[in-house]
Amino acid sequence: MTTHTEDRYYVPHGSHWPIVGSAGLLLLMVGVSSWLNGGDAGFYVMMAGVAVIIFMITGWFGTVIGESQAGLYNLQVDHSFRQGMFWFIFSEVMFFAAFFGALFYARNMSIPWLGGSSNNFFTNLLLWQGYESTWPTNGPGNVGGDYEAMPPFGLPLINTVLLLTSSITVTIAHHSLLAGKRARLAIFLAATLLLGFTFVYLQGVEYIEAYEHMNLKLTSGIYGSTFFMLTGFHGMHVTIGAIMLTIIFFRVLKGHFTREKHFAFEAVAWYWHFVDVVWVGLYVFVYWM
Repeated sequence: MTTHTEDRYYVPHGSHWPIVGSAGLLLLMVGVSSWLNGGDAGFYVMMAGVAVIIFMITGWFGTVIGESQAGLYNLQVDHSFRQGMFWFIFSEVMFFAAFFGALFYARNMSIPWLGGSSNNFFTNLLLWQGYESTWPTNGPGNVGGDYEAMPPFGLPLINTVLLLTSSITVTIAHHSLLAGKRARLAIFLAATLLLGFTFVYLQGVEYIEAYEHMNLKLTSGIYGSTFFMLTGFHGMHVTIGAIMLTIIFFRVLKGHFTREKHFAFEAVAWYWHFVDVVWVGLYVFVYWM
């Protein structure tokens, strides 16, 4: 490793982790493709790819953490990390904007058009006579059969409270770090990750309820597809965020981070606030409206 100096930007040495990650992605995609097309070994190849990717992430992150703890990163590197995290979160905002845009298009343009709005009377008369443009809907032809819409109360409301509470606990943990109160930092960070994993568990319960008792599935027309795509991808992001919080928690227990240098903690906190804000919008537009 290059000796650290404050006036020199740290350039990482050669690493084998990108090659390992590429091999894992290749196994993952070949496995998924084979599995979806009925291949007997597809599932096992896919899981091998997942295992290789987890191995790569663990090793690569461990290398970066080791470099940070060794004092190889100066303020310029820290600034680059912050810019990278900002653009990463911005890309995630655009990712969810596409799905919210699809929901808006379906509800405010496609469905009124199919239902014979004032400017498209003949569409309803000639193509989908009798179809009413109401929401929620599984579209003309009752795609997927009869179903029940997911109500905003019950588990969705509980999950909203859990995520909003987790934003408070992670903020308290951040202020505890800045104040040098390590015990309080660990307690509120643990509370945050537990709230996150509880959210994921309850969302799984919600999905089971939807499939087994409400006949609400991914195949339930436009409502089912937008509902599960938005909530499912958000749940995946919450899972990733909770895993990141867990890693940060164990780093805190090992004595990592100081008042002056704690970018990794801040990056995870930014990400967690992002998933919380997305959920608020999702709860309003998917569950309530």
